Formats: sequence, structure tokens, C-alpha cells
Amino acid sequence: MTKKSIRFYKDHEVRAVWDDEHGKWWFAATDIVRAINDEHDYTKGRNYWKYLKGKMAKEGVQLVSVTNHFKFEAPDGKQRATDALDAECVKTLAKHIPNSRATAFLDWFVYSENTIDGQSRKKAYTLFESGLLKSMEPGSVKCLQQIHAYLFGGLYDFAGQIRTKNIGKGGFTFANALHFNIILPTIEQMPESTFEEIVDKYVEMNVAHPFMEGNGRSTRIWLDLMFKRSLKKCIDWSKIDKYAYLDAMRKSVTDANPIKALLQGALTDKIDDREIFMKGIDYSYYYEQED
Repeated sequence: MTKKSIRFYKDHEVRAVWDDEHGKWWFAATDIVRAINDEHDYTKGRNYWKYLKGKMAKEGVQLVSVTNHFKFEAPDGKQRATDALDAECVKTLAKHIPNSRATAFLDWFVYSENTIDGQSRKKAYTLFESGLLKSMEPGSVKCLQQIHAYLFGGLYDFAGQIRTKNIGKGGFTFANALHFNIILPTIEQMPESTFEEIVDKYVEMNVAHPFMEGNGRSTRIWLDLMFKRSLKKCIDWSKIDKYAYLDAMRKSVTDANPIKALLQGALTDKIDDREIFMKGIDYSYYYEQED
């Protein structure tokens, strides 16, 4: 299995693997019960799954017979065979956990894939095989627009289009849209031959925030393309904590050192690794989820 994905429910990872033969996703059962019960201890979550699986079997609910075993990365970093459930079994499992958290999880599980973010993430997964990334000019405004158009085409009517309205977030106002004819070409001309230069360019584009929505998800891919071309490196985003990243990006307006330290520590030379790309997409979309 080479197509893996991580969904995030209230900061809990729900690992998934794609089954080409049957055309569906399988989800790690332990992750499901940990997410529902807000359980951060892996061993406790695994033990509860074993208990629940046995209890449901006695009640005549045979999840085991339709459970597959796939290898997922365990907390110790090793690939271990894990019980995995398809979407229908996940729904059945959630309905047999008698608490309100299970209902909230089920609502998320059923509807999250149909949100704009869910649909956009599916489109982002296909970027790796599309060949489009190889045809782009890293660091250019056009490249960033192409990425945004691909991720949000058919979802936002402004996909790929530079905004003409002023926007802000958390009390911070992004660059004035009236000055984009000067700001964006200036950012585009910034050098990108060293790690420091690339991150400085990324920070400036983040401050500009050229799109109405979807800036972070687009610029993180844009950043990786610059790293790949100039340094033969990319970011393993799974190594960067969401809250540390968000805090560093807020500080980057006046001090880029925190974000540079985070990115430096997550560099990898696995630039052609599909799983690194997929994890990057999963974490990138996770960063944008509201708490």
C-alpha cells in the first residue's frame, strides 16, 4: 500500500490507507476509538479497541470478519499490522460507543469529506501524479496561482485569481490589494538560492496573502517547490507541530527566525517520495482547521 492519508479530528490522527483492489479507504481502528474518546495514550486506545471488538462480537456485531490488517507507522516508528475498518464499519463502531463524543465524531466522519476543504484535499492528493508540478516555474506568482487554481477550481469562483479586496485575520491586515501590481512582482524577484532566501520569500508571500482563501495550503506547496529546485530538499510537514507552526508564522511578520528553525529541522531529501507528499498535504490542511 503506497497511498496513505491522515485525517485529523480535534488534533487526533486518524490514519487511513487506500485499497486499490476494492476502491476504498481503510481506517486504523485504534485511531477511531482514540479520537472518539479523546484518548492520547496509544496503549490505552489499543486495549479499549480490543475490549470493544470482543464486546461487539458477543452482541452479534461482527466487525472482525470485515476487518483488514494493514501496516501503519506505530509510535515507535516501526510499521506494524493494525486492524483497519472501512467507512461503513467505522459508522457501525461509532454507533456502538454510548457517548455524545461518538455522535460528534460520526457527524465529522460522514460530512468532512464533502466540505470545501475535504474536496480540495482530494484534489491536492492528485497533484503528485498530475505532472503539473513539474511544469511550473517555482517561486513565480504564476506558479502560486496555478497551484491555487488546481486546489480550489470548481470550489471557489476566485480559484487562482489574485484578490482585489482587502482582508485581515486575527487583528492583522494583509497587504493592500491596490498595491499588488508592485508587491507581487517584487516578491517574485526575491532570490531563492539558499535556505534563508527561500524562507524569507515564503514569509513575504504569506504577508501579502494574495488570495481571498486558501493562501496557506497553496504557499506551503509553493515553498516546497522552491526547496526542491534549489536545495534538492523538501519539508516533512509531519515533523512540525501545528501550534508551533502557527505561532512561528504569526511572529514571522517581525522575526522569521522561529519559522526558519522549525523548517530547518524538518528538511528531508525525500523529494520524490509520494508518502512524504501525501503527509505534507494532510498536515497542511490540518494547520488550517479551526480548534
